[in-house]
Amino acid sequence: MQGDIDRKNSEFWDELCGSGLAKSLGINEINNATLKEFDKAYIEIYPYLPKYVENKNLEDKKVLEIGLGYGTLSQLLASTNCDYFGLDIATNPVKMAQYRLNQLGKANKDEQIKVGSALSIPHEDNSFDYVYSIGCLHHTGDLPQSISEVYRVLKPGGQAVIMLYNRNSFRQLVQVPWQRFKQFFKRNSKQNFATFVRSLYDSNAVGEAAPHTDYVSSSQVKSLFSDFSNVSIEVQNFDTYVLFDGKLVINRESLLNNFARFLGLDLYITAIK
Repeated sequence: MQGDIDRKNSEFWDELCGSGLAKSLGINEINNATLKEFDKAYIEIYPYLPKYVENKNLEDKKVLEIGLGYGTLSQLLASTNCDYFGLDIATNPVKMAQYRLNQLGKANKDEQIKVGSALSIPHEDNSFDYVYSIGCLHHTGDLPQSISEVYRVLKPGGQAVIMLYNRNSFRQLVQVPWQRFKQFFKRNSKQNFATFVRSLYDSNAVGEAAPHTDYVSSSQVKSLFSDFSNVSIEVQNFDTYVLFDGKLVINRESLLNNFARFLGLDLYITAIK
């Protein structure tokens, strides 16, 4: 079962997370200019992300990122002059992070950025000052094991910055039940509803949903991170809603600093070992 999830994750995430955004920007090749354009657009969508890097003193610290995607966070982290390490279950995100570090003139030894599983992190106990994982661990198929591994590789006093999907978001509490209600009356619908919900969060170029996704509440986070000495949670991110055949548009940007802080899509967890 776990082996099947790992295999499917390796295939699915080989298409870089963020490829849809890159396509919308007309990016067809990777170079410094196009990555700069991508990162600018990415941070405009997630303007709260840099603070989770900038409010830490990462210089000369040993930092591991798990789940690399298009590499915007990788570049942010590596630019702090930390000792950067990366890990992803798929090959192409590893290649992207390696490319970015090369462009930054950073050392890029094979053992620093590599393919591997978050369920068995290929590093020794008490290795890292910081572990970052934004939108990855809830796809592994074994969220408790992945968090246990993050705890294992952190040094005493080290910090984890983890983003997980919020079970109590507006999407989960209102949009998903409404979609389930509508599907009930679609007699010919053959789509698996759980797959449909996963596709609302992550889908590839042909519309396939991510192989596995967990959604957690704040109380579940407290339980999952119970081995850590201190845990804080911030709620972020929201959808844009187009209602009444386009007559009413609620842009997500107007909600990020208010409504999204209570019913947003994502939980940003900072946990100290």
